[in-house]
Amino acid sequence: MKAELNWAGDKAFSYTTNSGFEGFLDGAAKDGDNAKGPSPMEMILCGLGGCSSYDVVNILKKSRQDVIDCKTELQAERAETVPAVFTKIHLHFTVSGHNLKPVQVERAVKLSAEKYCSASIMLERGGVEISHSHTIIELA
Repeated sequence: MKAELNWAGDKAFSYTTNSGFEGFLDGAAKDGDNAKGPSPMEMILCGLGGCSSYDVVNILKKSRQDVIDCKTELQAERAETVPAVFTKIHLHFTVSGHNLKPVQVERAVKLSAEKYCSASIMLERGGVEISHSHTIIELA
């Protein structure tokens, strides 16, 4: 896996991933300036959310659950001193579908957290306290 970043002025950097995606990271995002993209820490949070959400949906699909939607909300706390690392992150999954079995949704969230989500496991090993919860919405 590779990526390339190029300074785009001020606090911004453009990036290109080895899979060909491009975008901007911008330290000004936290300052409310005219940021070109999210802050690097916001991208880490989104990466965690994406990794874990992918796992949850994939595990549910393999368990033959009729998942229609999955929304994941993340809430993070950071240290007040430099380096302002994440100290706590909570992920809340809202899984919508037909005849979803609560035990299967709980299992999917647990497997992602404990076995499959590389981002979550890496952050936890780095000392971040990560917690999970979920809600199931039954669709008619």
